[in-house]
Amino acid sequence: MKALVEYIARSLVDNPEDVDVREFTSGNHVDIELSVAKDDMGRVIGKRGRVANAMRALLRVAAEREGKRASLDVSDP
Repeated sequence: MKALVEYIARSLVDNPEDVDVREFTSGNHVDIELSVAKDDMGRVIGKRGRVANAMRALLRVAAEREGKRASLDVSDP
């Protein structure tokens, strides 16, 4: 799941080297924190949060396949 979020984020931003993804697991719940450069926040969040919500939907599907639950938080470093 971490690799999925990292791939999508690196594809969207102008500074792919500044993308940082951290994964925290607690039982069957996975928390993923995505950090990007301040200039790229708009690209990752999108208008009205549509891009971020689409990433969350893909993450939920990937987690469901593994029998887990996942959440995604987006922040700047």
